[in-house]
Amino acid sequence: MSKKNENPVREPSTWESFYRGGEVESLPWYYPGLDPDFDAELDSRGVRSGEALDLCTGPGTQAAALAERGLSVTATDISRSAIRKAARLATERGLTIVFRQNDIMDNRLEQIFDFVIDRGCYHVFAFEQRQKYVAIVAGLLKPGGILLLKCFSNREGRRDGPQRIAPAEIKRLFSLEFEVESIRHTVFQSASDGPEPKALFSILKKRER
Repeated sequence: MSKKNENPVREPSTWESFYRGGEVESLPWYYPGLDPDFDAELDSRGVRSGEALDLCTGPGTQAAALAERGLSVTATDISRSAIRKAARLATERGLTIVFRQNDIMDNRLEQIFDFVIDRGCYHVFAFEQRQKYVAIVAGLLKPGGILLLKCFSNREGRRDGPQRIAPAEIKRLFSLEFEVESIRHTVFQSASDGPEPKALFSILKKRER
């Protein structure tokens, strides 16, 4: 993937401003239930338990859906306001979820997980930060653990939004730490009107050493 055409990475204060004002339902990445690609993959594996980390939880809907499925969920976000609103959602649904304000690039989590869910976190980082992301996430997974990763695809033609990722980049950057089980083109399903952004959905298994 070419570095020179990348959009600038948003600063932490920007994420806080997104979540401090307005309702999360108005955010373009809001989706009320478990992302259908995650849902189908977990169903295919018969997953109804285990320790899961929801990275960049944002509105908290993915964390809530994972908890409703039966997983023990930890959810993190760089934005304090996002964590507060996501925790409120969990309380309203009667769910027990551990919420932590955490910057994945300055990770302070010590627990390791069976699953890491990333719906739109990886693609906000600049190219030169992504190898660090891979190492940190690998450290958060048990050997044989699964990373479900969804990011903007290089097939997406609109000019705004996060970085575009090609399948070749996923294979190149993740292959040292992960077995790349599959990468396929899909979309980011949205609750809002308009065309759905083109996405990559990758299933990555941490290598057992």
